Amino acid sequence: MTDRTLKGSTCLVTGAAGFLGHRLIERLLAAGAKVRGTLHKKPARLRHADLDYITVDLEAKEACVAACAGADFVFHCAANTQGAAVIRETPLAHVTPNVPMNTYLLAAAHGAGVKRFLFLSSGAAYPDTGHRGAEEHEMFADEPSDVYFAVAWMKRYAEILCLTYATKIRNPMSCVVVRPSNVYGPGDKFDPNASHVTAALIRRVALRAAPFEVWGTGEDIRDLIYIDDFLDGLLAAFRHPEPYLAINICSGTGVAVREIVETAARVDGFADIDVRYDHSKPSTVPVRRLSAALAAETLGFRATTALEEGLARTLAWYRANPWHGD
Repeated sequence: MTDRTLKGSTCLVTGAAGFLGHRLIERLLAAGAKVRGTLHKKPARLRHADLDYITVDLEAKEACVAACAGADFVFHCAANTQGAAVIRETPLAHVTPNVPMNTYLLAAAHGAGVKRFLFLSSGAAYPDTGHRGAEEHEMFADEPSDVYFAVAWMKRYAEILCLTYATKIRNPMSCVVVRPSNVYGPGDKFDPNASHVTAALIRRVALRAAPFEVWGTGEDIRDLIYIDDFLDGLLAAFRHPEPYLAINICSGTGVAVREIVETAARVDGFADIDVRYDHSKPSTVPVRRLSAALAAETLGFRATTALEEGLARTLAWYRANPWHGD
């Protein structure tokens, strides 16, 4: 598949008001696609002559059928997501809405004759691989980390459905599973009640939080990837000719929460930051890293945006936009 495939096609993007969804829509429009975006509770972020919206609750079968009608390609970016505290306290909050959404949407896409379905999975679904980046073949090698148990199996189930539609039925539908690491950048979700760790830290650096409180020890390791790099990788995976592909899109580099804080403060000139780590507050797992080797080998993809550059761009965007994706 090439950009010529996208030109003139109709692409459904679920979660069109979200961070990944609206940034992906920008890319698809630039490639010449006509885009239908689904909205639920949040308002649209973009307006374009080749962009239409449909307001639906994708937990309903009929809504998924309506959304997929006439679509050539589906990019499933919608998901019910929360931060570490919610995952620990109410783990089923990620399962109950997402299982029917994923199941009904795949069925509707297949029924509509969609040519290719892209599903956003999660690096959190991997079993613990310690300080070594998790490789794609290890997804089902062991149980996921206990703190992610429910949400991980929800994602794994959706991956199995994608594999089934692509390879196990008579009239298959090509599917791509993208397993992201921690994506950040302009347009991220900065709501302090729902944001992920990187966006939360960026927001507090921009606001000059004092004292600057960080949950946990600051030594948790994550793989961060800048949004523009991530979308390069996602679209490279979408274009790959295999009828089924499951692949990590990540930087392949581990960075500690402490380093994120220090780097963001340095590039933003926050010299007198008073960081206090609260060991009593919830975190998830101490290390979560993904391997970037398969994406480099199969797609020729490598993330190129340095952490300093990505954080600086995101901080500049945050200040320039009175509405911060909250």
